[in-house]
Amino acid sequence: MTLTVTHSRPQVERLIANLNQAIVGKAAAIRLVLVALLSGGHALLEDVPGVGKTLLAKSLARSIEGKFQRIQCTPDLLPSDLTGTNIWNPQNGGFEFLAGPVFANVLLADEINRATPRTQSALLEVMEEAQVTIDGVSYPVPEPFFVIATQNPVEYQGTFPLPEAQLDRFALSLSLGYPSATEELQMLQHIQAGQNVQSLQPCISLQEVQMLRQQCAQVRVEPSLQQYIIDLVRATRQDDEVSLGVSPRGTVSLQRATQVFAFLQNRDYAIPDDVKFLAPHVLCHRMIPAGGRSAKAIMERLLNTVAIS
Repeated sequence: MTLTVTHSRPQVERLIANLNQAIVGKAAAIRLVLVALLSGGHALLEDVPGVGKTLLAKSLARSIEGKFQRIQCTPDLLPSDLTGTNIWNPQNGGFEFLAGPVFANVLLADEINRATPRTQSALLEVMEEAQVTIDGVSYPVPEPFFVIATQNPVEYQGTFPLPEAQLDRFALSLSLGYPSATEELQMLQHIQAGQNVQSLQPCISLQEVQMLRQQCAQVRVEPSLQQYIIDLVRATRQDDEVSLGVSPRGTVSLQRATQVFAFLQNRDYAIPDDVKFLAPHVLCHRMIPAGGRSAKAIMERLLNTVAIS
């Protein structure tokens, strides 16, 4: 099947324009979240409270006509509170499965690092395999299934750091950051005019999201660019300032993200600049720096030293 970027461009433009209506001044963050969605991965938002993370997740679900669910993670949250459980039905004398909030198209796991490791691990299967297993029976979640998890990078009291296996499930990490003075004024004006997520109208369907995913996967990545991706990932494993380098899952995620980013740029081929832009977002959260060093600083150095084949 031949990739037809121009045919899919209207859907992409409608989706981006719709999200920009609700979220002021975050065009770059919106594109990164779409990269995670269309690559079949998930997004980790590391930011302080009140900058629009929940608004972004709700707006995305509404824009694609998807089901939205939100989980407020706390230390007393149980795995079954996420996945669901079997309950006894006295009318028919048997157990029935009561689905949890993971059965959604867009799932917001707010402050995921406040949940215990046991509860965090309940998301591992569903994020990787799009299903949950209860009492030996597997239940598929709706497609597309997309997790946006948030964590506060400042307040660590009462939190449980995400293990490497959990972090590796996220296609990329990003931060929304504070708005500029002009953007904050626009935000107040939107609120005064009654513009909110409830007034947002769906602009593409879930089926179109699936179609866009398929077309993104057809974006051409030349062997030389694939070699550059591999060299960049392997450099994290051999660097003296890195205790744990990026896994092969990170290699795959970087290629998939690169394909989507090129697609969003209206191209049917990827270029080295796509990889360079995405590498900090895709690889940094998968690295464990040695001696308290900064993963972003290490990645910036590697991007300046690893040669393009």
